[in-house]
Amino acid sequence: MDHKRPVPSQEKSKGGKKRKTDKDRTPLNDPSKSNQPSTSETQSSAVDEKSTRPSLPDKIFNDPIHGHIEINPMCVKIIDTPQFQRLRSIKQLGGTYFVYPGASHNRFEHSIGVCHLAGQFVSALRVGQSELNITDDDVLCVQIAGLCHDLGHGPFSHMFDRRFLPSLGNGTKYNWKVMHESLSVKMFDHLVEENKLDTEFSVNFKEDLGRNKKFIAELIEGLTKDETQGWPYKGRDQEKRFLYEIVANKRNGIDVDKWDYFARDCHMLGIKNSFDHTRCMKFARVVEVDGEKQICFRDKEIENLYEMFHTRDMLHRRAYQHSVGNIIEIMISEAMEKANKHILTPGKEG
Repeated sequence: MDHKRPVPSQEKSKGGKKRKTDKDRTPLNDPSKSNQPSTSETQSSAVDEKSTRPSLPDKIFNDPIHGHIEINPMCVKIIDTPQFQRLRSIKQLGGTYFVYPGASHNRFEHSIGVCHLAGQFVSALRVGQSELNITDDDVLCVQIAGLCHDLGHGPFSHMFDRRFLPSLGNGTKYNWKVMHESLSVKMFDHLVEENKLDTEFSVNFKEDLGRNKKFIAELIEGLTKDETQGWPYKGRDQEKRFLYEIVANKRNGIDVDKWDYFARDCHMLGIKNSFDHTRCMKFARVVEVDGEKQICFRDKEIENLYEMFHTRDMLHRRAYQHSVGNIIEIMISEAMEKANKHILTPGKEG
């Protein structure tokens, strides 16, 4: 007896794989079954880009002071810009190099060291005190501020803002202690714009880009505004006031900027450094004092902190204020003053 074989909806090809029939094929004009993503799916994909984009590994630098250190990929993007690379040509101690031949280190390596210490310090606070609600964006902002805090330095470091700029006699009063910090903020803004880094920032930051950039600028300058009439800063709320004390501490001067250049300068000058910044980090906590959250240290750290300020005093007496170094810087400043009339810089009119 002949039996009719039922016709399946999908027939097998010679290779044994099922072959779609016309019934199974999706019509090209049927939007409900199209393989193309819908508008909502496209928007969702754009929103999720930050979470699905593979993160780049940290870059490892071998630093003579801190050993092998890991730098965030976003910071590496900044390091690779011409504006940051110029720091290679700016000696950390200016004219002191002519007195101490070993003082050949520059602002480039110091800035990377401060970035490293800033990341270490804020991460230690984050691990030790989860109630502070320190976010990934907070950590990255503090690292970038540490990296960019010296972008505004001119030739021969502090000689430029302490001697050369006031010598121009254009009627402008310069406060050299804050001059390079405000210039660093301007250079940071220029660096981001010139190298189109807003796209990279928007991918790496989880919160508002504009607010984070403002926070970085405020971290570089430190807490310099009057707080008696309310919290004047826009980068972070007052609850995170303590973050402003990591890179540039205007309250007591204990910050990672000094920690790096004390260790680095002593190493290059051949001067003994008895201050241990690593121990300081381990005994630091955020405590509310007079209604403000501040970074404080254990009472048994008083001897270590004394060594920090003693090291600063010693460096000023033996190196920073060396009479021969000062004389050389005055000579260089006078030469730059005479040459200034004949030198044009980008963005400057004659």
